[in-house]
Amino acid sequence: MIKVKCSLCNKKAVIELKYANKKLCEKHFTLFYEKRVRRTIVKNSMLRRKDKVAVGVSGGKDSLVLLYLLHKMRYNVEAVLIDEGIKGYRDKTIPYVEKLCKELNIPLHVFSFKEEYGKTLNETVKKRKRPACSYCGVFRRSLLNKAARRINADKLAIGHNLDDETQMILMNFTRSELLRLARAGPVVGIVEDDRFVQRIKPLRECSEKENVLYALLTGIKYSDVECPYAGEAFRSTVRECLNMMEEKHPGTKLGILHSFDKLLPILKEHFQEVGEVNACKVCGEPTSGEICKSCQMKKEIT
Repeated sequence: MIKVKCSLCNKKAVIELKYANKKLCEKHFTLFYEKRVRRTIVKNSMLRRKDKVAVGVSGGKDSLVLLYLLHKMRYNVEAVLIDEGIKGYRDKTIPYVEKLCKELNIPLHVFSFKEEYGKTLNETVKKRKRPACSYCGVFRRSLLNKAARRINADKLAIGHNLDDETQMILMNFTRSELLRLARAGPVVGIVEDDRFVQRIKPLRECSEKENVLYALLTGIKYSDVECPYAGEAFRSTVRECLNMMEEKHPGTKLGILHSFDKLLPILKEHFQEVGEVNACKVCGEPTSGEICKSCQMKKEIT
């Protein structure tokens, strides 16, 4: 068997990055990966040293790698976990979060759908008028923001990777959801408001495959259990198309991401007067209308 050498030394390569025309050993991949995350943070002005960072964790590879990395980079981090109440899924991922937080001495805060909304997601879907992911997405985003605010965090870091970002970009382009795109990007949000905790994505230039490898090389144990409600048909189609394009034309995903980043200032300027921030008449949380989406959905399931 021929030993494939690292492009930077004579050691055995552990990965080939076709888009960068590199084959890297364990040491040089780790350095390459960490340098890219630091560069993403710096070039997008995501964090200041004095910031308290809430890291949204689930127990999967992306969020635990993010928590580990920000801690390694000596940021002041605390973990926030949303327990949706999905039996056979969330109860299996929580121990991985608890283990890493204990090892790194990172405070962990757990918030649940049951306490916040009166029902677990499993109970919600019994009365659902929408797909489970619709309720979960709205409730999770709202509760993550509340959780970050409750622990007095300056920033909320989430583990969206390159695959997540490019899928989101193509899905919203094909649906002509330009306002959603204007609200996306490395630092999420189109309107500044004290009730919003700024959301950042330090791993957005790192692929899912690279996150898996980094976790393996650094000994981060994570859950690979898939949510039983996952599998949105459209996202699956977009994922397959992107993976096929990346295989045939390495660098496609990064190209899409960088093109979107160049368009983002234009989108933000176009929509800067859209979405005036009001206080929800039910819960007081920020919303563009009179009643926030979370309260609207909560009413559906009561």
